[in-house]
Amino acid sequence: MVIDVNEQDFQAQVIDRSAELPVVVDFWAEWCGPCRQLTPALEAATASRAGKVVLAKVDVDANQALARAFGVQGIPAVKAFKDGALVSEFTGAQPPAAVERFFDALVPSEADELVVGGDEAALRRALELEPGRADAAVPLARLLYDRGETDAALAVLGEVASSFAADALATRIRMEQAGDPDLSEAFAAHDRGEHQRTLELLDEALHADGSETRDEIRKLMVGIFDELGVEDPLAREYRRRLASALY
Repeated sequence: MVIDVNEQDFQAQVIDRSAELPVVVDFWAEWCGPCRQLTPALEAATASRAGKVVLAKVDVDANQALARAFGVQGIPAVKAFKDGALVSEFTGAQPPAAVERFFDALVPSEADELVVGGDEAALRRALELEPGRADAAVPLARLLYDRGETDAALAVLGEVASSFAADALATRIRMEQAGDPDLSEAFAAHDRGEHQRTLELLDEALHADGSETRDEIRKLMVGIFDELGVEDPLAREYRRRLASALY
């Protein structure tokens, strides 16, 4: 949807409407050559996300108070609003690919929506669209693991880079396959959501076992820290213990 907005209806058409879906505001002028260059990319990005984003056009010559209120010093100036607040912006003509990335950050992609669905078919489709996506690969691998398809689970996790959660699940599968050391009690506690008990048992194993398993146990613990979040007191405490044990 593309609409023209002025000082009288900006609050309703942009600020209030952005509580329902993102609104991208294009501050432009008729005499502005770069504005005319940018318009097709903005309109194409909006059209490809029909019903998910609004493009609001503000003529700065006719709406100078609005331009001043939002600090517009050069045009085209593009500002995105969500939930009543300015969340991102850029100034100057941008290539279509950059405009698409700008819109992608505002509007969930098809893969984003599929991940929210969470069933196996949706997760597989999300990975087809965005291979190696951790938030799709890890839950899919967990589904496969839970029904005993461990090799398939490892194959899915092997496509993921830089994910503590993926590393932790892959490490768990491999350690269970090897059977040494026996961390079944810790894994069971983790499956029950008992993070403190899991970390206690892993910490004990870290101190009890030889160097050949220390890195694997570290990956398991770091995966739990990632689940809990950086500021979680339990994560902070066991992160300190892990560092002390390793270094």
